Amino acid sequence: MAGVDWQLVAIIIGVLVPSVILHEVAHGALALVFGDDTAKQAGRLTLNPVRHIDPFGTVLLPAMLALSGLGAFGYAKPVPVRPNRLRDPRRHSLYVSLVGPAVNIVLAILAVLVWRAMYGSIDSPRAVPSGLVPEVVLWFGVINVILAVFNLIPLPPLDGSAVIERVLPARLWPAWLRLRRWSILLILVVVLAVPGALARLFGWAIDLWLVLL
Repeated sequence: MAGVDWQLVAIIIGVLVPSVILHEVAHGALALVFGDDTAKQAGRLTLNPVRHIDPFGTVLLPAMLALSGLGAFGYAKPVPVRPNRLRDPRRHSLYVSLVGPAVNIVLAILAVLVWRAMYGSIDSPRAVPSGLVPEVVLWFGVINVILAVFNLIPLPPLDGSAVIERVLPARLWPAWLRLRRWSILLILVVVLAVPGALARLFGWAIDLWLVLL
């Protein structure tokens, strides 16, 4: 395909896959700490990508987005967690949900530390040094910022919805459960109906991350 930067596509997929895997493993690992070994029994507490890859979400979707110039996004197979097996289901399920985005934030900060150790600070994104290594470090940070922000959107089944569920009054649960059935479609409608909606959502977080560089 003419005009495609295949190196950039490979870099994006190369940093996206381990980032989403670490996100998912974190959910299962913390659930195990709190008493639920479902993910362990399913063989999902591993960094082996084969155990986590969703053919569409982990490979095809990010590849298509990268090739189309729309950026990159993807997901792994969700790690199974059974809240009723947690020692304190209401509180611990919140922690298990939020640990995934927290890991992505830590990885984004780690990318900053690696960058500053290797290249110092930069005055603007245009001042990025040329070469494979700086490009990998830069995209590793950006991808993890995007993963963290997207997963913190407070709509099910995204991790941020756990915060709403933790404080939601009992009288609103029926409406919330109805929303859960259509939330993914709602997100897609917003993305399609408002061009650049996700870009604006991610933009402020990426700009903040670039300030750290």
